[in-house]
Amino acid sequence: MTRAIYPGSFDPVTLGHLDIINRAAKIVDELIVGVLNNNSKTPLFSVENRVKMLEEVVKDIPNVKVMSFEGLLVDFADSIDAHIIVRGLRAVTDFEYELQMSQTNMVLNNDIDTIFFTTSLEYAYLSSSTVKEAAFYGADISRFVPKTVINQVYDKLKK
Repeated sequence: MTRAIYPGSFDPVTLGHLDIINRAAKIVDELIVGVLNNNSKTPLFSVENRVKMLEEVVKDIPNVKVMSFEGLLVDFADSIDAHIIVRGLRAVTDFEYELQMSQTNMVLNNDIDTIFFTTSLEYAYLSSSTVKEAAFYGADISRFVPKTVINQVYDKLKK
């Protein structure tokens, strides 16, 4: 069985993330969406909330599971017997960072490869940070995030 991990903060999950999830799920037997619990960042949503949001938006994709993790991605991959990391690329600046991470991961565990998906053009500009900033100022984020996430973002920013 080919198992891959699509890791990220997903704070919140965007339509760009969902696009990568859908596309990656078509080429592997099982895709684990790995929600990073990163203690060095202060996310808008708790890791539990991010997992729940993702579980809701991927519920109709049978070979996708959502799990949280902390620590090194390669250690998480090893613990669930995944040998592929999926990453999305929006721009050249993403590529430089992602290439460095991919090479570092390969040094740490040479049984794990990284597959890059270029972002669909309609989401090339989109990031979770952009969504949060737009929502903070009251902009319509319905073209950025799944419907089930919209009110959660607005509600969280009101607190």
